[in-house]
This record gives sequence, C-alpha cells and structure tokens, in this order.
Amino acid sequence: MFWFAVLIPISFILVSLAKASPQAVEDLYSLGVYRYISQPLSKITGVAFLSLGELLFYTFIAWVVLKLFALARALFLKNKELLSKTIAQMIAALSILLFLFVMLWGLNYYRMPLSQFANLDTEDHTAEDLRKLCNYLIKEANSYRDKIKEDSGGVMKLSQNKNITISRAHLGYESISSQYPMLEGNYGKPKIVLGSKLMSYAGIAGIFFPFTIEANVNGDLPEVTLPSTIAHEMAHQRGYAREDEANFISFLACMASPDIEYKYSGTILALIHSINALHGVDKDKALELAEEYNPGLERDLADINAYWKKFEGPIERTSTRLNNTYLKANNQKDGVKSYGRMVDLLLSYYKSKILD
Repeated sequence: MFWFAVLIPISFILVSLAKASPQAVEDLYSLGVYRYISQPLSKITGVAFLSLGELLFYTFIAWVVLKLFALARALFLKNKELLSKTIAQMIAALSILLFLFVMLWGLNYYRMPLSQFANLDTEDHTAEDLRKLCNYLIKEANSYRDKIKEDSGGVMKLSQNKNITISRAHLGYESISSQYPMLEGNYGKPKIVLGSKLMSYAGIAGIFFPFTIEANVNGDLPEVTLPSTIAHEMAHQRGYAREDEANFISFLACMASPDIEYKYSGTILALIHSINALHGVDKDKALELAEEYNPGLERDLADINAYWKKFEGPIERTSTRLNNTYLKANNQKDGVKSYGRMVDLLLSYYKSKILD
C-alpha cells in the first residue's frame, strides 16, 4: 500500500502548477472541471437529510484512534509486520485524502481574484471612505431591523423555522447569477450539523466539506447570523475558497434575497467587518458611529457577542490556531486575518453609491 504515497508529490505538483497559473485554474478547473464534478456530487449527497460530511468526519476520527491503538500494540509487541502494515494503511489513507481534497476542491484556492470578474477595483481607500461605508450600513441595518421579528428577549427571531430558512437560501443566488454568472449553479441545500454545540466550542459557525460538496452550518448560532452563514458556505460550494471572498459573496446573495431576514443578516455581516476595520484605524469615530445603532440592532449585536463569549477557552483557541494554519497552507497568507479583507470589496462595491 506504500505506493499510494506517490499521490502526495502529485498533489504538491498540482498545487505548484496552480500557484503559477491562476488564470488556467480559473478557466480550466474552477469554471470547468470543478463545476462538472461538484454539482452532480452535491445533488447526490444533498438527498441525505443528515450531513454526510459530518458522519464521515466522525468515522475518520474513529479510524485514526483505532490505527493509533494498532501502532501502540505493534510497538508493544515488537511486531514489525503489524507495524509496517498499519503505517502503510495510514500513509495510503492520508495520501488519498490529500489527492481528493486537491482535485475535488482545493485548487480553487489558486483561482483568479473575484474582484477581477466582478469589476470591483480594490484600490486603497481612506479612513473617511470607511467611515462613510459604516454610516451607510448602520442606516441600512436600522431600517431592516424595524421590520424584523423579535423573541421575548427583544432579539431577532426568524419568521420561519431554520429548515425553511435554509430551503430559501438559493433564491439570493438565483437573483444575482445574472449579474455574476460565476455564482450560478445547482447544488444540494445546506445542512445543520448534529454536533452544532461542538462547533460552537471550536468557534466555528459553518464548515464546508469538500469530499461531499456539502455546506454545513451550526444550527445553534444566534438567528441573526444564521442566514449569512448559510450563504457563506454556499459560496464555498460554488468554488470560492477564500474566506474574504466567501463573506462578500454571502453579502451579495443575502442582499439579493427576497427575505428580509437574509437582507438584515447580510447587512450585519458587512457592518461587523466594516466597523471592526474602522475601530482599528479610528477608534473614536467607530465608537461615535456605534451610538447610531437603534435599540434592536444593539441587542442583536450584544447577543452575538454574548453567545461567542460563552465558548471562549482552550478548545476555541486551539481550533483558531488550526484554522489559521490551514488557511495559510492554502494560499491565504493572512490566515484568519483574511476575513477582514472583505471590507476592500465592500468599499469597491459601494464606491459609486456612497464614496463619490
């Protein structure tokens, strides 16, 4: 089984070629091979009510534990045959997984930037531009919030249950696909994972499973963030691997949705990233603008902060470090900080509306 190890250098060679030829990746893989593979596979796995990716993940963890026990047993018994067999099985499995990851989805990390195809010039913007963007998003969020349902605690409540909300996520993508044809596609619907609480402890709102092309979401999230999280994972389904671009695409899809919960959630997503960016360059101005939040918006933002604060700890910090390493290994040199680069796309998108 050691011969499977040849898939490891093949995978790295493919990645090296992709890094050198982003236009070829875009034309041949992301808009070609990937679409032909991902849509049928996503529709097949989408038939299952449960997340197949989640079940496969648990199965893989159990398999790893068993193999580690087998290694320990082989070492204890000094059984060279068992040791060699177990190591070969683990190398073969990891080689196959790496190759499948690269071929099924991973090359999307090296495609052309979304800004070039969406006609968004991500030029440098001033702090004043950022202030105008935040001011605009606050007004939009306040306006949407006045039409949103609340629970008994005065926090946003979805007008329909979570499964219905998920089933309507595709409407925003259908609406924007005429303007952004690279976002069209027929994929399986997102799924709420069984281990949502575990995801929260790991600081994860959603996760895309590339081996099944499934968009998985944490069903335990504050309801105000659920629609934009769903749309974010659907952006990954469409081959946009970068987190900053997936966030921006989520925003576009939410704003194009006929459902006000999606519009509000997308605006909240954009506002959080923008106000955090402004806080980094002009803290006083950011605090001044925060005074413009209406009471409902203020409660929703406080609820989001309170929710994630409950899960702060060693598990969340470890998960963040692992995610940071994963992102850097896949052509996102800023790691988790790359989430903040969404603001450049927002500034370019709103340039003609509020910055000129």
